Amino acid sequence: MEYRELIARRAAQEFKDGYVVNLGFGIPVLAASYIPEGVEVILQGENGIFNFETVSKVGEEDPYLADAACQPVRVLPGGSTVDIAMSFAIIRGGHVDATILGALEVDQEGNIANWALPAAPGKLVPGMGGAMDLLVGAKKVICTLQHTDKKGRSKVLKKCKLPLSAAKVVDLIITELAVMEVTPEGLVLKEVAPGVTIDQVKAVTEADLIIPDSVPEMVL
Repeated sequence: MEYRELIARRAAQEFKDGYVVNLGFGIPVLAASYIPEGVEVILQGENGIFNFETVSKVGEEDPYLADAACQPVRVLPGGSTVDIAMSFAIIRGGHVDATILGALEVDQEGNIANWALPAAPGKLVPGMGGAMDLLVGAKKVICTLQHTDKKGRSKVLKKCKLPLSAAKVVDLIITELAVMEVTPEGLVLKEVAPGVTIDQVKAVTEADLIIPDSVPEMVL
């Protein structure tokens, strides 16, 4: 299974019936395709759209409807659109049950960095967008990312090195190798991916991991 699908499938298992859920760019938006059977959630886009689904067939898209990741969507029965001020008032008011966001780095304290500085003189990279609002406004923050960068260096750190988007807000970290929970005692290894051993996870994780006596495999 391709790593993006694996992470998205596992992240979608965190959805509970009736949740209002916000999905970030990249891997997070893929989770909408793997919502467990029998679970109904209200997807919220910070651009002001509620209760929608992604349109996957060419020709069915509406040029006036897209989510915050610019993907074409359709509004489901009972859905609505609001202006962006109202959308962020809902986010900041604590009415989003869960958000799934990508990251460049995350650490054992629940700090997250998912934006970057200018890449070179005169060349800017994207800012954090609505992530800082979601990180402090959502009731549960789930971080999805590859476990290592292109050079094999851990993205799950003792302490983030990049500028933070928010401090001590992440509840759960999901990578293609493991599921880790941020707790007051530290970062707990909750699950490993199918075919992955605890030692393999430890070998590519800079953060200090608390290893329970039993660590099950992800059920995907």
